[in-house]
Amino acid sequence: MRAIFLCVVVVSVFLAPVRSDAAPYAAMVMDARTGEVLHSRNADTRLHPASLTKMMTLYIAFQAIQRGEITLDTEVTISQLAASEPPSKLGLRAGQKIKLRYLLRAAAVKSANDAATAIGVAISGSEDAFATRMNRTAAAMGMTNTTFRNAHGLTQSGHMSTARDMSVLGRHIIYDFPQYYNLFSRRTADAGIAQVRHTNRRWLDSYEGGDGIKTGYTRAAGYNLVASAQRGQERIIATVFGGSSTSARNARITELMDMGFNRAPNSATIRRPQPPAANTLDNQEIVIGNSTPSGNGAGKTIRVNGLVTVSLRPQLRPVPEVPDELLAVDTDAINNSVLAALADVTPTAEEPGAAPQARPEPAITEVAQVASTAVVDPVPIQEIVTRISTSGGRHWGVNVGRYSSRYEAERVLLKVALNEMSTLDGTLRRVVQRSGGFDANFMGLSREGADLACRRLQARGTTCFMIGSEG
Repeated sequence: MRAIFLCVVVVSVFLAPVRSDAAPYAAMVMDARTGEVLHSRNADTRLHPASLTKMMTLYIAFQAIQRGEITLDTEVTISQLAASEPPSKLGLRAGQKIKLRYLLRAAAVKSANDAATAIGVAISGSEDAFATRMNRTAAAMGMTNTTFRNAHGLTQSGHMSTARDMSVLGRHIIYDFPQYYNLFSRRTADAGIAQVRHTNRRWLDSYEGGDGIKTGYTRAAGYNLVASAQRGQERIIATVFGGSSTSARNARITELMDMGFNRAPNSATIRRPQPPAANTLDNQEIVIGNSTPSGNGAGKTIRVNGLVTVSLRPQLRPVPEVPDELLAVDTDAINNSVLAALADVTPTAEEPGAAPQARPEPAITEVAQVASTAVVDPVPIQEIVTRISTSGGRHWGVNVGRYSSRYEAERVLLKVALNEMSTLDGTLRRVVQRSGGFDANFMGLSREGADLACRRLQARGTTCFMIGSEG
């Protein structure tokens, strides 16, 4: 009888129907520093991304803040469409006004669908227009198998992505907007009308170095997750589609993460992804100030016909003339230095928590003109001021290295200033001679500003430490 019972059990297991609603499985493990794929399975199969979609929604929001289309303190008016989205949601009401910063927290931490839709409508004016921008941005990132239809990720015909594409997107978030990345590791956050809790706090609390990024679940998608963790100099991104439960998904992500850290080299040269070009903007009206294309508040509207290919920024102020007798500088050498510094300048993001300011983008010839009119005292001194400070009573600074010559220190200061214009704007560039060489310093920052500047420069691989006003 026991043998007969065992046979019946075995046969029933093999003949049991396969669950028709089980989501397909896919996975990807990537070395975030280089983009090298360490493991993949069904990584290019188009599947339902669910709320992993919100990574793109948030990426575009960070991008819009950086470009001056909207600010963290913009009061967004909630549309009926956003208010009617199903859970998970923050509980927004149609007509309600709420700052963008709270919507970002709700979308990133709680995965609120109403907040995600509100973000998209605030930036692009409609859900369809925002989806168009999402797809343009995805294409610019090389996400070749992704099509977005909405800002939240709820199942919709044609709304598909892959484990590879979502890993690429996660890597862009880490490197393109490091100042906002901490949003994805917050266990709780103030979302304005409620305190929200992270949807994946259990894994974040249990895995060493885990700091993000985004969960997702629908019946069609299963339990999805794009996760990242850093240990020492190593950072791994792991993506899972189609988990059968939260616990099963987290267990699989842990296995994939461990695999990644075991396979990744201890050290590697960071190869940052190239941020999408500015022409991913919609054909829309861009509203500057405390307003959005959906009509929230008052502001200046600039109509854009076609894709945006140039920044909407003011021209340089004219450079004052300087008497010839005060010029004692090798202009050819400085011009060549400027050209060399500009050759590898990369864009930078705006300071978090502050409204972006329009800043000039000087042409190479204009920067060279500024350099050629620098005033230099003919008597050797230990300190050269290369830029007038407008920082007021700020008494902190940052040091970006010690160099063997004053010329090299000045060149590095120029290069760093152009790379990190947002946090170093208005600072005093200063070369200080020491017994071991020439220190390259930026002065005129608040303590918080100096700390932010150093963190951002260190994220770029630039040596940096904070200093007091005594330099």
